[in-house]
Amino acid sequence: MSNERTPININASVVGVSVHALHSLENTLNPVQENASENNASPPLYKRIWSKCQSIYGTHSFLIKALILILIAFAYPPLGATYLAPQITATWIAVIFIFILAGMGIKTEEFAKAFQRLPFNLFVQLFNFGVVSSIVFGFSRLMVSVNALTQSLADGMTICASLPITINMVLVLTKSAGGDEAAAIFNAAFGNLVGIFLSPALILGYLGVTGEVNMGQVFFKLGLRVVLPIFIGQILQHFVPPAKEFVKQYKKYFKTAQECCLLFIIYTVFCKTFLQGMEAVGQIFLMIALQFFMLCVVMVLAWTCLRVLFRNEPKLQAMGLFGCTHKTVAMGVPLINAIYESNPMVGLYTLPLLIWHPMQLVVGSFVAPYVAAYVQRREEEISSTLQEEKSEDGTTSGGPDETTIQDEMEQGVVEDKTDSS
Repeated sequence: MSNERTPININASVVGVSVHALHSLENTLNPVQENASENNASPPLYKRIWSKCQSIYGTHSFLIKALILILIAFAYPPLGATYLAPQITATWIAVIFIFILAGMGIKTEEFAKAFQRLPFNLFVQLFNFGVVSSIVFGFSRLMVSVNALTQSLADGMTICASLPITINMVLVLTKSAGGDEAAAIFNAAFGNLVGIFLSPALILGYLGVTGEVNMGQVFFKLGLRVVLPIFIGQILQHFVPPAKEFVKQYKKYFKTAQECCLLFIIYTVFCKTFLQGMEAVGQIFLMIALQFFMLCVVMVLAWTCLRVLFRNEPKLQAMGLFGCTHKTVAMGVPLINAIYESNPMVGLYTLPLLIWHPMQLVVGSFVAPYVAAYVQRREEEISSTLQEEKSEDGTTSGGPDETTIQDEMEQGVVEDKTDSS
């Protein structure tokens, strides 16, 4: 009996110790859990607001800086219009620096891929340069004819629509939407190179050659400020490896310097405009609304055409949606400044582009997840359709053989019956 009770007492004591240990452990962990729950609690309101502001600034930093500089230009226009010598610093030094870096960044080896998807590439370039510019030009003339928009802002909308594709934004949104990145790289590089010559021709073709614009001087200046720096950048990229590696190593700083040059050009442009007088604020807000409307119209039209013409290429459709409608600030601002540097309305010619550029990012970021879901669903549909066609082809090809064998067997049976009779 004693031998049976001993293990029971030992087990009870063990259980008692275990329960006591569990209670002690629970008491020890409770403060930790309370601290963890406190850490998981949402941060204070001011921290959330600050984090949201940082996120917005990170996404739209260029636009915010441009708006700040426009306000500074409005406060004291003579600084950027006269004292900073914009005829040298903005129209020559800053522009040449921008296009040398652009020349070092354009990957001309991508042009060899042009014939791999020639119909698609032609469609993107024709839509971006031809269709968008003609639609916006017609719409802006309509707004001027009904006195809804001033001539200078309407001309700015046409100038914006005549510019080539942006580079970085198209690549980012194409990747986000599950599109064809190789097609984005080619069309961005090719569009920017062609745009050096095509954009000025479209702008002057739509708006005409006014007294402030001399065709010979315009193309001579474009040759010196745009074409020659890009050519130098290409030489450095292909034949001077140390220069290429240097820029690649400090790419972040060169990109910042390029952005600062763009902002400086924008600042001096608006200083000139404010010095000569500015349009009514209501007209500018109307132009912003019209730019948004035009962007939505051309995106819907581009998407419809892509769905019809390239119905079994969802990745190309995703890339084309952005490539057909995006416009570049990096090349657009220097081009506008080179063509209309002596025109007092050059700031108003630039303003629609400064509106279109961030707007295309906001709208593109909004539609990208939906486009990505469409691309995935459409590719699955195409894949399942191909598998069904293959299985049907296999069944069809096996059908005649089985029929033939069955016919031969029936004929053999008939022959056997005839022989037996």
